[in-house]
Amino acid sequence: MEPARPSSFNPAGAGGLLIGTTAAGIGVGTLVGWSAGSAALGALAGAALGIPAGIFVVYRRYRDAM
Repeated sequence: MEPARPSSFNPAGAGGLLIGTTAAGIGVGTLVGWSAGSAALGALAGAALGIPAGIFVVYRRYRDAM
């Protein structure tokens, strides 16, 4: 007998988490880059870190649904 799955996969929720986490990473990167002298490079670094962070957040949220 298999245990019941506590949560189901919600594609819209997963997309929202991914976009929100990536946007937060870009925002933080932009602020750090701006304080260091280059907001554009900070935004690029924030995106480079925000995308994997977003994937990790979605995985952690929906790992029981898979």
